[in-house]
Amino acid sequence: MIRILLVEDQVMVRQGLKMMIETDKEMKVVGEASNGKEAIHLCEQHVFDVVILDIRMPVMDGIEAAKIIQTRWNTSKVLMLTTFDNNEYVMEALKIGVSGYILKDADTDSLIRSIRSALKGGLSVEDQVAAKVMPLLLQRQEDKSPDPSLTPRDRAILTCIGEGLNNHEIAERLGLSVGTVKNNTSQILHKLDLRDRTQLAIYSIRHNLV
Repeated sequence: MIRILLVEDQVMVRQGLKMMIETDKEMKVVGEASNGKEAIHLCEQHVFDVVILDIRMPVMDGIEAAKIIQTRWNTSKVLMLTTFDNNEYVMEALKIGVSGYILKDADTDSLIRSIRSALKGGLSVEDQVAAKVMPLLLQRQEDKSPDPSLTPRDRAILTCIGEGLNNHEIAERLGLSVGTVKNNTSQILHKLDLRDRTQLAIYSIRHNLV
């Protein structure tokens, strides 16, 4: 069973999301909170596979909660709930390496697909969010030439990560084992002095590898 913590201050939205998630028989919302502080308290008491956080909430927002959760409980995948007017919040979340961004009005299939992608190590960004945020990322990049130490395989893997593929999908596309993809990804992180797959995805987009 996939154990999910759902954090959203609007009760009706939270209830709707819970109903959508639990249409998948392998998923269960076992914790609910209305702000980041409550979410941290629940994480101290229970183990969650996925934490879904609204970006803007009272008491403690989703960004601050995500930072704490990813530091203290890094086995839990974090997904952010967002709306179209949250560009700067999404940019901030990109920096801390969350596993994806879900629009509050996403359909059931998209929501469940994002959760499963996060669990597999993928990065899930709704098309509408990517269309607004990625141009901002590109504008902030001055040097668009990839690091010369990257091998052709490194670049191919970075391209796949930038497209949001998980390790299994990358292995299938490039004809590699999943273990090889994981090892190469770790080496790329070390070469580029980056922290996680989200930063690799951003690097790929900024350096025209996607």
